Amino acid sequence: MSLGGSYAQSIENKDLKVGLVLSGGGAKGLAHIGVLKAIDSAGVRIDYIGGTSMGAIIGGLYASGYSGIQIDSIFKVVDFDRLIQDEIPRSATTFYEKSEDEKYGVTLPFDGFKIRFPSGLSKGQNVYNLLSKLMVHVDTTDNFSELPIPFFCVATNLENGKPVVLENGYLPRAILASGALPSLFAPVIINDQVLIDGGVVNNYPIEELKKKGVDVVIGVDVQDLLRDKDALKSAFDALVQINNYRTIEAMVKKKEMTDIYIRPEIKDFSVVSFNEGRKIIKNGFEAATAFDISLKNYASQQKTRKKEAIKFRQNDEIDIRTVEVNGTKKYTEKYVLGKLKLKLPATIKYKDFSNGVNNLSATGNYDAIDYRFIENGDGSYKVVFNVEETNQRMLLRFGVHYDDLYRTSALVNLTYKRLLTNNDVASLDVIIGDNFRYNANYYIDKGYYWSIGLNSSFDFFEKDIPVSLVQVGELSVPFGLNELELEYNDFTNRLFFETLFKRTFTIGTGLEHKYLRLLSETLGVDDQNNPRTVFESTNYYSVFAYAKYDSLDDAFFPSSGFFLDGDIHYYAFAEGRNNSFEQFAIPKAKFGYATKILDKFSMYFTTEGGFKIGDDSTSSLDFLVGGYGFKNLNNIIPFYGYEALNIRGDSYLKSMLSIDYEIFKNSHLQIFGNIANVGNDLLTDAQWIDGIDYSGFGIGYGLETFMGPVEVKYARSPERKAGEWHVSAGFRF
Repeated sequence: MSLGGSYAQSIENKDLKVGLVLSGGGAKGLAHIGVLKAIDSAGVRIDYIGGTSMGAIIGGLYASGYSGIQIDSIFKVVDFDRLIQDEIPRSATTFYEKSEDEKYGVTLPFDGFKIRFPSGLSKGQNVYNLLSKLMVHVDTTDNFSELPIPFFCVATNLENGKPVVLENGYLPRAILASGALPSLFAPVIINDQVLIDGGVVNNYPIEELKKKGVDVVIGVDVQDLLRDKDALKSAFDALVQINNYRTIEAMVKKKEMTDIYIRPEIKDFSVVSFNEGRKIIKNGFEAATAFDISLKNYASQQKTRKKEAIKFRQNDEIDIRTVEVNGTKKYTEKYVLGKLKLKLPATIKYKDFSNGVNNLSATGNYDAIDYRFIENGDGSYKVVFNVEETNQRMLLRFGVHYDDLYRTSALVNLTYKRLLTNNDVASLDVIIGDNFRYNANYYIDKGYYWSIGLNSSFDFFEKDIPVSLVQVGELSVPFGLNELELEYNDFTNRLFFETLFKRTFTIGTGLEHKYLRLLSETLGVDDQNNPRTVFESTNYYSVFAYAKYDSLDDAFFPSSGFFLDGDIHYYAFAEGRNNSFEQFAIPKAKFGYATKILDKFSMYFTTEGGFKIGDDSTSSLDFLVGGYGFKNLNNIIPFYGYEALNIRGDSYLKSMLSIDYEIFKNSHLQIFGNIANVGNDLLTDAQWIDGIDYSGFGIGYGLETFMGPVEVKYARSPERKAGEWHVSAGFRF
């Protein structure tokens, strides 16, 4: 650390103009917050700020009127993992998007049938949303020199490698461009320039700051030093090291130009050490307080100016009267509003608005989403969106899964957008492994209007089940045969219509054709003298309706939120083997509630049930209970402590309670239990209140991975006096 020569010159009878330059450094840049707290404590008035990358983020907040302490409070509650990864709260997405997002582990652009890779892991939408919220009080300021503290930041023009000084425009957008670290964040387009992190060409813009007429410069340097071979463990480390050659050489001259050069102790941290933010901020404060005497001398040479009160927006809600969307070509304004979940006028929480923007971004239909809040003069706002639609139309997606019903499965998906109309998406899953399956979808998304969907799927599995669960009729069952191998074939086609209700519920109705074929080669002989018995080979035609609500924060390890799924199918007629068919209906519903009970402990409770109304002769759509970890199909219900498809009835009631302890991030230890009554005519015969017929209790471990959860659970059933292992890996499909 050094004290430059400018301060040594006596500056008398002058209001000292102090500039502040803040370097980039990723998470290490959190040290800037500690430095600002020390500067505020010493009473120094900053007259101009120049920053790059994280220095631009911290410097921009300070320039907009926040104090060092206020910025510290802001970053104390920021979830950096969610911020950086553009992670969208699950509650913000539609049911269709939830079902799509929770199947695939890897998604790649595939236009022209060529695999491409994204330009960055994140579009920076969460960062943009946060900055837009925090800087709404300066939203009308296009000239950054007119901010409470004049400000500029530096980005890099990706096309020619030249630095770009950003001094005008929309402040959050400029800051986002300055911090668009290559490979982590996608480039940002401003004034037709493709911009990335300014640290690539100028990570400490002191020369530009000197041009602003400041008398002295305080500089904070949190850039990397050169690392030895033991620390160079990845390609990313190598790229950072190569970039450091230039920045370290450039800092020799830049350091000499700095009057107070502050170098916090950051060698033990990396650009992604956000989980150690408190230590980094503390180190920044300690490094700055070492210059406390010099800082106070600066303050003593500054004239006292009356500081204008900053009118920060305190209300966490915003009254939006109108929305203007510019740049729409393929997707309509109604589509945008539907994804935002906005019905105007609306008083909405910033959090919900940001979730809506992220939901719009997550469609993958936009390369850029800019928006500005414009006050109407009465406390309400107009929101102006400038969107840039992507030309990308095709995606290639992959998933893997294992459970005790479908066994090993690998999924390849092809998704094509705008196949027939602007708001549609076509998707085909082909699943290979122990059992071949497919799932095809076509969906026209109308937002708040009625959306239209088509679905066709084929599911197949083989499972040993108790002989008592099938109707063997006059067949002779060999002595000692307790189980037979069941081949389960399901071919289903649906046409459905759905819409949002009250911004949160999805309601829908539709028509369904279902072909069921159930057979076993364990016993009997068919008409062609083949060794098998066909129990079912029938086409069923039904109408259905459903209502869904899902605010759970996680599909597999929820810690907050509610879940409601109600469905009724009315089977109107059938064609095939079931020649004794009579009309019947099956209503069913499931309710779930998750909540935190301690810091790392959460509870998830569900209760559900279903029953048949009408025809008793059709049993192939009865409830089959048991097993865990497989996708939903017909009326197959998971239940701890029993093998899949081990309990049968035309009605059931079930409750489950799980206590989850998050041992460390993404790692879960669980204890759980479930109880159920399953049988025929439970409700009409009052059997649902005559005691508990089935139960299972156990313990398990779950690990969240990018390909989905990996879960191993052991449950014991008191009735069976036996235990059952449940193993599931990957997203369910």
